[in-house]
Amino acid sequence: MKDVKITIVKKAEHKDLIEKYENPIIHACAYSEGQVFVSINAEIPKGFCESAWQNLYPFVFALSNGATDLYDGWMKNKNSAMISCNDGFRPVSFYLESI
Repeated sequence: MKDVKITIVKKAEHKDLIEKYENPIIHACAYSEGQVFVSINAEIPKGFCESAWQNLYPFVFALSNGATDLYDGWMKNKNSAMISCNDGFRPVSFYLESI
């Protein structure tokens, strides 16, 4: 299996949606843009968000097993994918690439 590098490339925050729909929370996503994790054997990296992992896992698994061109030509690097977590208030975009 290949390792998969997971890079946080963008964080967004929809303050209008937070104000309108979200109850106050103590701790939101603690990722920083540029932060890097590595998945070994398609396993969740230590300290990685469980909720985000649910979205990323199928793509990490595919890339770790040698899949390429997951988006049928969309990605410049055929050994990569761009995936976002499912947080509608603070979505994070992750760049995945097999290494």
